[in-house]
Amino acid sequence: MQRFTEKLGPLKSLFKEGSWLKEILFAVVIWLLITTAVGEARVVPSGSMEPTIQVGDRIWTDKLLLRFSPVQRGDIIVFDPPIPSPDPYIKRLIGLPGEQIEVRQGKVFVNGQPLQETYIAEKPDYNYGPVTVPADQYLMLGDNRNHSYDSHYWGMVSKDKIRSRAMFRFWPLDRIGAVK
Repeated sequence: MQRFTEKLGPLKSLFKEGSWLKEILFAVVIWLLITTAVGEARVVPSGSMEPTIQVGDRIWTDKLLLRFSPVQRGDIIVFDPPIPSPDPYIKRLIGLPGEQIEVRQGKVFVNGQPLQETYIAEKPDYNYGPVTVPADQYLMLGDNRNHSYDSHYWGMVSKDKIRSRAMFRFWPLDRIGAVK
């Protein structure tokens, strides 16, 4: 560090011990490491995940554990959609690779068996499939099934498009807690 500060010349005083600039730069580096590798805060912009997540909720998403544990059906995932969009989407993972998914009679069926869903806003009023989820792809649906722009419109999400998994709501304070 001493050789670095010697080469800075007039800027040397900005990086001396106790310098506010040094503290700010350290904080920025730590923040970048956390948001790149560990997780990040997200604001939910739409009602597609109601009633589980409301418009304006602030959630903490996990990137670190996602690298060591596979996604599972029911996880709420932040991902880059397969359609052009400036922002990532947040939806519930419903279909895993190799599974046959169908929506009919107000229910989601996985490999012919109805999926028990206590978290949806209302039963879906559309039919979809049956489709088989390809390898390394996932089918994502919003909990507000009839008002969600999701896989039943634009198809599957590639594994490499998954950014993080929703873990914790930290705002509003009256609904703070795990996101399930």
